[in-house]
Amino acid sequence: MQTIDTSRPLVELREIRKAFGGVKAVDGVSVNLYPGEVVALLGHNGAGKSTLMKMLAGAYPIDSGDTLIAGEKVNIRTPAEAQAQGIETIYQTLALADNLDSVSNLFLGREKMTRWNTLDDHFMEVQARKVFHRLNKNFTNIRVPVRRLSGGQRQVVAISRALYFNARILIMDEPCAALGPEETAMVGGLVKQLKADGVGIFLITHDMPDVFSLSDRVAVMKNGKLVGTYRTEDVTEDEVLGMIIAGKRPEGKAEAHHAASAAVVTAA
Repeated sequence: MQTIDTSRPLVELREIRKAFGGVKAVDGVSVNLYPGEVVALLGHNGAGKSTLMKMLAGAYPIDSGDTLIAGEKVNIRTPAEAQAQGIETIYQTLALADNLDSVSNLFLGREKMTRWNTLDDHFMEVQARKVFHRLNKNFTNIRVPVRRLSGGQRQVVAISRALYFNARILIMDEPCAALGPEETAMVGGLVKQLKADGVGIFLITHDMPDVFSLSDRVAVMKNGKLVGTYRTEDVTEDEVLGMIIAGKRPEGKAEAHHAASAAVVTAA
């Protein structure tokens, strides 16, 4: 068992700015994320939340501001550099190769080779079965093309890829979009499992039930700026919608830069 220090943020984004031409897509946004915590990043389309996360993931360069990972200032310029920092992204489209099976998707672009420079299929299948079983014990049809899998099973593959390559920070973009109730519940269970393992998750979603069932804090953006960050349990859905639509902070509510309930996380 490993005890994870939750007193220090996994991620600190400080005064981040990004402009496209004359449009300030992200304008001086500061937000953080702790181990074993889910921060829901909310806002209308065009609010800047996806741009902010793409900078953390290395897809866009930052114009100005600082990124700290586990207290160390870093300069993330490419997705590979983000992955080297333990940052993985699960997009709504999942970015899976439909014609390949789950094992091949797990190791896509990071295949394990034998000493003879051939694919080590046995090693990859053994490792894949372990990580898939950890997330979903009933997921056994790992050798069929992923296009034949259910939405929930495809999420297992995408999350397993992040987990296997030691993601400490996970960006999830609309993970339950187009899923049925049963598969949504499965993804919710996966998120809770990742939290228990000390993974920090930025959750981009428009779905209020996901926000209130999965997140510890909400961070709302509007027109490129941060409206505020609050503990989820301290705000109502109407107050969150007021921040998203009108940029109005809830009256009498203190902002929260840490989910106080996230105390000590113990991971296997």
